[in-house]
Parts: sequence; C-alpha cells; structure tokens
Amino acid sequence: MGNQVVTVCMAMRDGEFERILTVLDEADADGSMTASEILDLLAEHDEDFDSAHRVATILGRRAQTGEVEVIRDQPYRYRVSDSGN
Repeated sequence: MGNQVVTVCMAMRDGEFERILTVLDEADADGSMTASEILDLLAEHDEDFDSAHRVATILGRRAQTGEVEVIRDQPYRYRVSDSGN
C-alpha cells in the first residue's frame, strides 16, 4: 500500500507541473517570473493552486532535474527551460 501512495503523490505532482507548463505556454510567458506572478497567471486561466509557496515547491523540485531554472534573487524567480515547453 505504501508504494501505491507514493505513486499517486508523484502522479499528482506531475499533473500540477503539467498544468503550470500549459498555462505558461498558453500565455506565451517569456523570461523569468516569480511564484506569485505565476500564481496570478494560473488564476487568470482558472487553474486553482493553494499558494505561491505551492507553485514554488513544484518548480523547485523540477529544478533538480534541470527542467526549471531557479534565479536566486529577492524574490526567487523561475524560468522553464525550452525543453520543458
């Protein structure tokens, strides 16, 4: 049962990332954006995310695989790689 829970959680995270990518692509968003800016864009496209922190968490995890670049500024900014789009 434990493996099933992990698999479901990973699938949910993948789905959230795909939703973010879709909205960024539809909005033709270029350059880097803060998690708050991305959250606002998601809301404009009727995508419901709990918080900018949730968006940042999803993108931060994908930065570990190179799909997202994290720009460590104040506030952090995120850029999705061309291969992710």
